[in-house]
Amino acid sequence: MAYKITDACLKCGSCAEQCPVEAISEGEDKYVIDPDVCVSCGSCADQCPADAIEEG
Repeated sequence: MAYKITDACLKCGSCAEQCPVEAISEGEDKYVIDPDVCVSCGSCADQCPADAIEEG
């Protein structure tokens, strides 16, 4: 199951830097994860300083 980024996102970009498949991009209000590209590895969630990433 793909991960998703909640509204707690700080837009710091650390998650995007960690994504091995480049599934994360900067959205209007927060970063977003493309569920069709996400491989559910959890690297982004481990890196997030705001704990804003959860399994979706």
